[in-house]
Amino acid sequence: MKNNPEGFTFETTRDGLVTIWHHGRRAAQLKGKEASKFLAFTESASGEEIQHRMARLTGNYKRGNER
Repeated sequence: MKNNPEGFTFETTRDGLVTIWHHGRRAAQLKGKEASKFLAFTESASGEEIQHRMARLTGNYKRGNER
């Protein structure tokens, strides 16, 4: 059984700010180069890969050592 992250969404503003939400609560905000890199990644990645990236960026990522 895999522990795939889920429940992450993101939105962008006109000025390039990216807000990441987890189950309706704001989890992180990205600006500048970090936001640009994330948006470039989302253009070619699958939905599951995007969920993993958002989990890593917010710190809500299981590293495999939790039981």
